[in-house]
Amino acid sequence: MIFIIMGVSGCGKSSLGAVLSEKLGWPLHEGDIFHSQANIEKMSRGEQLTDEDRMPWLLQLHEVIQRERSSGSSAFVTCSALKSLYRQILLHGSRALHQHFLPPVPTDVFFIFLHGDYSLIQQRMVSRRGHYMKADLLHSQFNVLESPLDEENVLSHDITRDINDIATDVHRHIMSLGLITEGNTSFSTAAD
Repeated sequence: MIFIIMGVSGCGKSSLGAVLSEKLGWPLHEGDIFHSQANIEKMSRGEQLTDEDRMPWLLQLHEVIQRERSSGSSAFVTCSALKSLYRQILLHGSRALHQHFLPPVPTDVFFIFLHGDYSLIQQRMVSRRGHYMKADLLHSQFNVLESPLDEENVLSHDITRDINDIATDVHRHIMSLGLITEGNTSFSTAAD
């Protein structure tokens, strides 16, 4: 089972992925590390990426997802996946660019959509250190965002909730799929 944690930059994808990966022992593939150096430099300068810039990145993540699916493993992948087309590329690779009718989302892939208010996410981005994605680019991400539809196997979570509460909900969903049988569904950090 693959869970793609998606949403605009600063919404908490990496944090949620880290909590879930640690709790369940599943690998976490951090989408940011798959960006090309040219993309990183562009974002560092405050320039938004184009669809053309994103294609090689999305195709690489598609390969990661396919490798995990083929092995029968369960994993988490973080990726903004802002547009419907991007999500189709993650699922179907380059076929998504050439076919008008693609199969539905595979039943072994779920999107976890983290969404929230622009001002909250901007505050988070301004306060974080060491990330190449500039807070100035957040507006362009909100402009591009196409919220996923129910038929995309999406679990939507409002980021005003505590990250551990969101992780607990995702964990319960995973249990409902029969992937794990562990009884403890609460998450907490060392700071709790």
